[in-house]
Amino acid sequence: MKPLEGLIVLEFCQFLAGPSAGLKLADLGARVIKIERPIKGEACRQLSIKDLFVDDSSLLFHTINRNKESFAADLKNPEDLILIKKLIAKADIMTHNFRPGVMEKIGLDFNETLNINPKIIYGTITGYGNIGPWAKKPGQDLLLQSLSGLSWLSGRKSQGPVPFGLAVADLMCGNHFVQGILAALLKRAKTGKGVLVEVSLLESVLDVQFEAITSFLNDGGQLPERGDVKGSAHAFLSAPYGVYQTQDGYISLAMGDLLFIGKTLGVDLTQYSDKQDWFTFRDEIRNLLAEKITTQTADYWLNVLQKEGIWCGKVLNYEELDSQPFVNELQLKQTVENSAGEKLVTTRSPIQLDGKILTSKKAAPSVGEDNIKIHEQFLSE
Repeated sequence: MKPLEGLIVLEFCQFLAGPSAGLKLADLGARVIKIERPIKGEACRQLSIKDLFVDDSSLLFHTINRNKESFAADLKNPEDLILIKKLIAKADIMTHNFRPGVMEKIGLDFNETLNINPKIIYGTITGYGNIGPWAKKPGQDLLLQSLSGLSWLSGRKSQGPVPFGLAVADLMCGNHFVQGILAALLKRAKTGKGVLVEVSLLESVLDVQFEAITSFLNDGGQLPERGDVKGSAHAFLSAPYGVYQTQDGYISLAMGDLLFIGKTLGVDLTQYSDKQDWFTFRDEIRNLLAEKITTQTADYWLNVLQKEGIWCGKVLNYEELDSQPFVNELQLKQTVENSAGEKLVTTRSPIQLDGKILTSKKAAPSVGEDNIKIHEQFLSE
């Protein structure tokens, strides 16, 4: 039995942050019902990655909505709103990422919802919080990466701001959302009362940067100083930290005793005996290391370095990653199937409980796929 089995989650969320939280709750056993507009459904169904679609919904939608149900309803329709309120009365958790004021207009804000279900866990995601001049501005991952300073931490100094190639603000916010909901469930168990859980994309993406921001706030306001050589990886870490090209690929070098690493590689770094120099002259040092490392293969250097206990690894692309034995040994992939019999290979939950991997075989639903079943179970009275 999964830990959240028996809990009902109503998900009024779209795109990535909220639905990614719902995915994690579903993986943990909760019954997650997406409340979607009729016909078109949630907006993410049409937000594609590389124009990839499955059963008229984007592959992106399928990656974050597996193991859920779909109930189609028009929140502006009074009759549908009555049905939604009946579902809320029987739910444990409801989540939404509408902009501030939307749920108040519908009559489904936290206080009104408590009148329907005094024990509801009510979770909201905003872009920038509920107050202030940014409150009603659109919260989108790239905009948050740009606003928060995150785009100045990746890439090389001469490249200017470089955004991450993943929706890191959305995904981290979804993780924080799950943490808040689980904490709220514990609080409700103690008090018997409903709990309001609030997170924002801005606060989440700032939390991702806690080490960088803490350094800035306690180091005289010094801005992050990225390296400017190929393979620079971290704005606050010294050489050798970074990625280096070999004869046949790339390896990464993490933290360690620079002089010992140089000796192991056959590079004389004695002129940098002062540890402060490891940061001050990190680009210069990385260039010296890079010149040496490019003379041999990745496997050659890994063998040399790992024998000495030096933290290093091969830089893999997805094709190379997929061929690694641990992918099958750890069952890192799973196959899900939709109601039409179409199958998709995707990742699984990273959590194991009592030695068991959390998997699910159900793909994302079509719009309104579960209306009849939900009507019969909850709304036929």
